[in-house]
Amino acid sequence: MAVYFDHRIEAPDSSDVPYKLTWHSNLPILAVASSSPAIGGKVDLYLQQGEHVESCHVGRPHRPTVMRWHPTKPVLALGWDKGEVVLLTHPSGDQTVLPGIHAACITLLEWSGYGSRLVTGDESGALAVWKVDARGRLHGNHLAKHEYKKPVTCCIFRPSTPGDDVAMLARASVRGDERALDKFSWKGAPLKMGPQEGLGFYVSTADGKVHSVDEYCKTSVLLCVEGSIKKLLYLEKTEALAVITENLMLSQYALRPEGGAQEIMKGKLSSKSGQNLEIVWTEDSLLITATGEQVIRLWDLERDDNYVLSLDETLGYERGEMINCVSYCAGKEILAAGTTNGRIAMWRMVVQSASYRGETKAQWKLQTPTEIGGNVTQLEWGSSLNLLAANNSNTVLVLCEHVMSAHFSQQVAAVQLSPTQLNITQFHTGLHFSLQSDIHVRGVCVTKHSVTVWNGKQVTVYELSGTSLRNTGSFPCDSHVVAVHGENLYTVEPNRVQIRTPQGTVKQLLTFSKAEGNPVLLSVCQSYLVVGTDTANIRVFDLSRRDAKAHCSAKNLADQIPNLGALRSVKCNANGSQVSILITQVNGRPDHKVYFYDVEMDTVTHFDFFTGRPSSGISQPEESEKQQWSLSGRCPVSHFWDESEAHLFVCETVPVSFESTSNSYLDLVDVSVVTFFCTQEHGLLLQDCSPRPPGMQALLALDVPYYYYSCKPGEKNHGLTEVSASSHQTQPKTGPPSQVPHMVSRQALRDFVGLENCEKATRDAMVNFSFYLTIGDMDEAFKSIKLIKSKAVWENMARMCVKTRRLDVARVCLGNMGNARAAKALKEAEAEPESETQVAMLAVQLGMLEDAENLYKSCQRYDLLNNFYQASGKWQQALETAESYDRIHLRTTYYNYAKYLESMGDKTLALTYYEKSDTHRVEVPRMLQDDTSSLEIYVNKMKDKSIYKWWAQYLESQSDLDSALHFYECAQDYLSLARIYCYRGNIQKASEIANDTGDRAASYHLARHYEGHDIKQAVHFYTRAQAYNNAIRLCKENGLDDQLMNLALLSNPEDMMEAACYYEEKGTHMDRAVALYHKAGYVSKALELAFATQQFGALEMIAEDLNDSSDPALLARCSDFFSTHSKYEKSVELLVAAKKYHQALELCVKQNLTITEDLAERMTVTDSKDMSEEARKELLERIADCCMSQRNYHLATKKYTQAGNKRQAMRALLRSGDTEKIVFFANVSRQKELFVMAANYLQTLDWRKDPDILKTIIGFYTKARAPEKLAGFYEACAQVEIDDYQNYEKALDALTEASKCLSKVKDTSPGEQEERLAVLQRKITLIRKFIHIRRLYNEDAGEAVRLCEALLMEPELDPAVRIGDVFGLIIEHHCQQGSFQLAHRKLEELQKLLPKSQNVRYYISQASLVALHKEMGIPMDHGESIHVSKEEDEEEVEEDLNVS
Repeated sequence: MAVYFDHRIEAPDSSDVPYKLTWHSNLPILAVASSSPAIGGKVDLYLQQGEHVESCHVGRPHRPTVMRWHPTKPVLALGWDKGEVVLLTHPSGDQTVLPGIHAACITLLEWSGYGSRLVTGDESGALAVWKVDARGRLHGNHLAKHEYKKPVTCCIFRPSTPGDDVAMLARASVRGDERALDKFSWKGAPLKMGPQEGLGFYVSTADGKVHSVDEYCKTSVLLCVEGSIKKLLYLEKTEALAVITENLMLSQYALRPEGGAQEIMKGKLSSKSGQNLEIVWTEDSLLITATGEQVIRLWDLERDDNYVLSLDETLGYERGEMINCVSYCAGKEILAAGTTNGRIAMWRMVVQSASYRGETKAQWKLQTPTEIGGNVTQLEWGSSLNLLAANNSNTVLVLCEHVMSAHFSQQVAAVQLSPTQLNITQFHTGLHFSLQSDIHVRGVCVTKHSVTVWNGKQVTVYELSGTSLRNTGSFPCDSHVVAVHGENLYTVEPNRVQIRTPQGTVKQLLTFSKAEGNPVLLSVCQSYLVVGTDTANIRVFDLSRRDAKAHCSAKNLADQIPNLGALRSVKCNANGSQVSILITQVNGRPDHKVYFYDVEMDTVTHFDFFTGRPSSGISQPEESEKQQWSLSGRCPVSHFWDESEAHLFVCETVPVSFESTSNSYLDLVDVSVVTFFCTQEHGLLLQDCSPRPPGMQALLALDVPYYYYSCKPGEKNHGLTEVSASSHQTQPKTGPPSQVPHMVSRQALRDFVGLENCEKATRDAMVNFSFYLTIGDMDEAFKSIKLIKSKAVWENMARMCVKTRRLDVARVCLGNMGNARAAKALKEAEAEPESETQVAMLAVQLGMLEDAENLYKSCQRYDLLNNFYQASGKWQQALETAESYDRIHLRTTYYNYAKYLESMGDKTLALTYYEKSDTHRVEVPRMLQDDTSSLEIYVNKMKDKSIYKWWAQYLESQSDLDSALHFYECAQDYLSLARIYCYRGNIQKASEIANDTGDRAASYHLARHYEGHDIKQAVHFYTRAQAYNNAIRLCKENGLDDQLMNLALLSNPEDMMEAACYYEEKGTHMDRAVALYHKAGYVSKALELAFATQQFGALEMIAEDLNDSSDPALLARCSDFFSTHSKYEKSVELLVAAKKYHQALELCVKQNLTITEDLAERMTVTDSKDMSEEARKELLERIADCCMSQRNYHLATKKYTQAGNKRQAMRALLRSGDTEKIVFFANVSRQKELFVMAANYLQTLDWRKDPDILKTIIGFYTKARAPEKLAGFYEACAQVEIDDYQNYEKALDALTEASKCLSKVKDTSPGEQEERLAVLQRKITLIRKFIHIRRLYNEDAGEAVRLCEALLMEPELDPAVRIGDVFGLIIEHHCQQGSFQLAHRKLEELQKLLPKSQNVRYYISQASLVALHKEMGIPMDHGESIHVSKEEDEEEVEEDLNVS
């Protein structure tokens, strides 16, 4: 909570009446315009505490009308009602009068965004634009002047365009961003550095026109509205212009880039129009108006929403109080309003999140009023300090926000109520009273016998004596912090701490070196003083002796804490061994950590509330996870040590998002109080974490067994102990005692609930118990409390176990309490899987119903929560829980609630819930059985069959058979109808009912009735009742054989069996007996009977149902039967089912039956129990052999493969000719022999035209490691290249590869291999010679011909090099040379060497032959083997495929 100090301005003349004021936007300078009947008008400047600046005074005989501060410089523009405009400079007081352009009253003064332009306007419609330099001085004459002929009312500058960030552009240029490079290029437009000032503006006149003036001062009409314009607003997000007229008409216009405006919205503001209209505009598009009503009206233009804010009488406002003026502070998010009764109302904006939409909603929270008296006519926030200036018609007051001062020590608490008033509470006596100080209190410090207050200039000490306060000393002192211990006061000044008496006499000085810095923080705990300096040094002093002694040397925390900006708060514990520190980082933001300095160990540790983890020490992770309130994502705001327990520490934390929001956390809900144990041995241990109680504002102290909180006046937390309310109230220098509010409240620690008034020994034992329980040392924990006999203490510890969830400790506590029932319930709850349910049961037994409820909710055991609500009598919560979360028990909950209502006598509501639980058919008649009239009405109303039946039974019991028949008929209870009609002897009616409805029960009852005298009718109704056993019984007894067969077929197998036996015994209708045996599942019996009676048709039907599970002997017998009657396919199937596979195969072969894949699969044995592995393979091979004989090669391959005979499988595939499967099978089998077989097969294909087959052949021979066969294949390839294409180069490559392969052959007869290699090498040599000759021919044809002649002399030249190719080269050469005689001689020689089947055209070109015959005069004989038939050329050679 904050209070506002008000400083009245030091006006030079008290008779002046202020009527206008304005703050500088950054500097704490206030300009006040006032009027005096004697002098006229004047303007004065004042500082933040109301000090008058004498040098800055402007007076005129006439009144000032407009005042505007320069946006950055301390220059004030003043407009007077005679047309004069003056620039006043602070602090020099220089006055610059603008040239006299205006002759009428000044109505407009407006600066541009950075103050380089000033716009002035008057009532006559004259408007001038002035240029101002960087120092705020007028630069020459006016830039432009316009005459609008109507009074100028408003002006607003267009927002500046954002400039370019040079650093970001530079980084983008390095990355190669062309746009950024163009910005730096001389080719582009000039680079705009930083934000640019908008020099264009809009100006409005009294006739409703808005003019647009550009940066060159050219004006044009933008838009026009009806009525005088009161306010111009610019909406930056939508780039729209809003116009408000004196009639409160609001219009919005979209601004076009090329100029002009388009109306997009128009509406009437619901408010009272008048001269005193106050309009405030915020950056969040919020429009706020005050028109002298009791409310403030707000319009959210962005969300199109509106609402009002009103005053609350419970906070101290009066009925009928009017609001004159408003002002909004964006920095604090506070809306201030001045009232006619001299009060300033303030609303603080509180942002609440709507999680279901992911949006945020702003709410305004009204604060307690600040009273300044008079009639508040004007308010204005201003300066960077967020000061508030208020005009109450008599004077002007400057209000400065000050955080509420509060302090607690030695069971005495002081809380500030107003700038000069404190609330004092003595907890050891139960008294509370108020203190009215003579100074504005900026700080307070209390002890058991004194209250010390100070304001930074003066210190005053009051003595607490009984029920009175006495001023014992007051002295001037500039210290902004004061600490008190006993009779000593501790104040600070540069480089030292002064120890003073209450009268201000300095007793001792504690000096600090220059390196240690100036003391800025003081804190006392027991007999120890900790001092923090502005250089982040801390020192601890021992105050237990007469003079203060240093407890430790100075510690520089800047060396230990990175990013340390300044110390924010320091506190020490009761024995001076630990110091806790809160700091501010270098960037000015509060740190998320609380630091601990161990004086003895000279170490610094911390706990980080952002991560929820300490830097070191033992933390209980399992306990931390069980905390209801998370520690992560938070920031500490205050911290305290217990005044008696040196290792007990408490810290108040807020969410990180509110860490820097001044003191607004005081109004937050999400504030948590975290308690730690801090020891050297165990480090930092989390003891408890709980939310701040509702209604509390701030934590003041921790003093076992209580937390102490400040609270708002008038607010009480009913869960807390009442601390004030004493009959002896003393208020020095104040009004009646009844006006003293309650400002402090306390709450017991978790471990001390119920033990608030225990003695010190018990309190110490409980603290030790809690500590040992936190570290997990159960032995020491129980030792610390073993001497405690009080059941209340044990019960409190059991309650504490609910908070800590220590069920093991709870069992011991329940035993010491003697609570057997609770112990039994806890033991039964151990069957539940969730630990929370067990703890909840403990909480129920201890009466902690709210904790039990929260535990059930946390573990989502809504079934147990439902039972809990029912047991607690909270039926509405139970119903809501069942309907929302526990729907499986919804009907049960309805039923239990109905039973409860019935017990309470509310039968009407009970009836409703019986219906919801779907138990009304039984429960409602039971409940209303004593009230037959109501029950009859209910029966007729519900029209429910079950209820009709119940009512009919009731009427039958009352012998009212006619009514019973009616309701039985309504209930459609045909059995009861037939029963009553039979009882009355109306058999015909009963038969009709049974026949028409087909009701089995009615039919059965009627059949029993007929059985004594009409057998056929009895059989008929037994059949309709599906009681076939009884019908069969009657047929057998009465010889109704024809009906017996049909009934038996409708009945179950047992009845079929009995009927079949009946037919067999009689020896008649044997076909029926066989059919019934078969239908009943007795197949063997049916077959025996069929064989015995030679019923072949029945045998075929029975055989259809035989399968592998049938008796093998029976299957074999049936197989023989079908084989005898030439139905071999059926016989084979039965043999296979009988697992006589060999016989089945023999029958297939003998009768030439095709073995299908399905039949082959059925003959394939998979279970090793049925046949040995050798027999199984033999069977599979026999199946495959049969398939081979039937040319089913694929199936044969499959069976050979299953038998493991892959060689035979490959043979079968080769017979099939399926190349793709042959290649696949060879690759899968990966056996050398199979690779060779596959490659041999592939050679029979046209591998010359298919490169893939060629590659596969080579690959298979390679994988088979058969180089000899691969060499042979290469030789074949080479011969093909020579014979078909005359491509000796490729032939040479193939023979080279063949030679390589042949060299790898490991043969037992090396002589043959060497001979073959020699032959191959000779072929290679001859081919190389011929290739050389052909290449040489282009260079030296004669030499090439000579070499050809020599080559022809080589022995065994052909087939390595065909002699035709050699002769062809020679003949071609001679023909080209014109030596046709030689060519003809060589041609004749070639023809002699060639076989008759070959033609010379293979070797000599057609052109050469024609030329040769022409030159030699020899006619061409076309029939002479020139034409060779295709059959001769492509003679097919069949090769036997050797796969052996």
